[in-house]
Amino acid sequence: MNPLKKLFKQTAIYGLATVLPRMLSFILVPIYTEVMAPGLYGEVSIIFSWFAIFNVLLAYGMETAFFRFYSSSDDKDKVVSTSLIAIVVTTFLFLAIGWLFQNALANVLEIDIKYIKFVIWILTLDALVMIPFAWLRANEKPMRYAIIKILNVGINLGLNIFFLLVLPSLVENNIESMFGWMYKPDFQISYIFISNLIASAITFLLMLQPYIRNSYIFDLDLFKRMMKYSWPVLIAGVAYSINEVFDRVLLEKLLDPSTSKEKVGMYSACYKLGLFMTLFATAFRMGIEPFFFSHAGSENPQKAYAQITNYFVVLGSVILLSVIVFADVLKELFVRDEAYWEAMSIVPLIVLASFFLGIYHNLSVWYKVTDKTRYGAFISVIGAVLTIGINYFFIPEIGYMASAIATLTAYGTMMFLSYYFGKSRYPVPYNFRKILFYLGISILFSAIAFYGFDRSLYAGIPLLLIFLGAVYKLENDKLRQIFLKK
Repeated sequence: MNPLKKLFKQTAIYGLATVLPRMLSFILVPIYTEVMAPGLYGEVSIIFSWFAIFNVLLAYGMETAFFRFYSSSDDKDKVVSTSLIAIVVTTFLFLAIGWLFQNALANVLEIDIKYIKFVIWILTLDALVMIPFAWLRANEKPMRYAIIKILNVGINLGLNIFFLLVLPSLVENNIESMFGWMYKPDFQISYIFISNLIASAITFLLMLQPYIRNSYIFDLDLFKRMMKYSWPVLIAGVAYSINEVFDRVLLEKLLDPSTSKEKVGMYSACYKLGLFMTLFATAFRMGIEPFFFSHAGSENPQKAYAQITNYFVVLGSVILLSVIVFADVLKELFVRDEAYWEAMSIVPLIVLASFFLGIYHNLSVWYKVTDKTRYGAFISVIGAVLTIGINYFFIPEIGYMASAIATLTAYGTMMFLSYYFGKSRYPVPYNFRKILFYLGISILFSAIAFYGFDRSLYAGIPLLLIFLGAVYKLENDKLRQIFLKK
């Protein structure tokens, strides 16, 4: 099969499996914003921000290291075994420390103590399935990967709907009903975490096979080499998490305490409209990461990498313009409470920032396949410094717009730095004329539609149709070769 066609096929499957878990948070926005005021939703958003940071810490780059060493090792079982043992030891160490010092942890993170047990257990279960999921991806088993991921989403979504919408209606007129023992008023946040915990526990049970069949041989030398490779990935991951979610924490700390959680809730709800671009970029990355490593030793892999980036920019530009044009339609569908709409001005900046991040991940192939992951750490740290700095200095002046500007600035800088450092260390023949054309036109049309015509569909839709016509005219033959040629 054509390697690029195989890539897009796997990306579609991985995309479904990866998009749906992320879509869960998007699908739940209408529910959360319906049953919770902005302040309460802001509290949930802050806790999930800490989830993202701790997930990276508990993975400590081992997933990427696993791909790197598994693809090149003659003894793949030893790579699996060493990785699993390492993750199990560190995860249970976290569980023990977290459980013993949960009060201190709650105080440091400023999370209500009644939620901290949920946080600890969910983080533990999610960390334990990381290597099993990576193993499925490395062995090109996208269907099993997708089924389990989708099941996790289905359970989580179903329980959220039951606890937040169905259960209150069941006991509304009869608290003594058979479901009465489950219902507690003002228990929405706990219900959210109970749903998440049950879904994570079932997922862990479904992913036990690698643990059961594991030979449990720990290769210390291999572990040292994996850690040498992974520590820059860890730094990059923490920095990425800061870029992605730490703005919520800073907004809570730097805004007026009487309204800070409400502002975080508004910002987080409207931020979700940028998820369409994030989902596309994430799905693409899930497909290309194994592809990068498996084709690194082939003849002229740079040409394939350049083609992949070109197609990413073409498709991403269409998504960028589409989301901006239909932003008001999307807000009606997903952020139904008008109390949240105050923050709609951040949407173009967040969608474009997510696009820049996706391009950055495509450009980052050079330091991953050459084992120079320290550059990824350095670039991500620069992004994190920009995120923290811009947020710290400008949140008191312009509120959540500072967070949106910081996100765009950080990801744009990371994109540029990755290209700058990579062009001399691992030259890839990118078609910059095409990339800049699509990127420039989509940004220009987005700005005209959103700001110039005040989000009017009468102006936005014609601009989108013109852009789609240009894409069809210029790219039709090449895209058909990928998706239709056998």
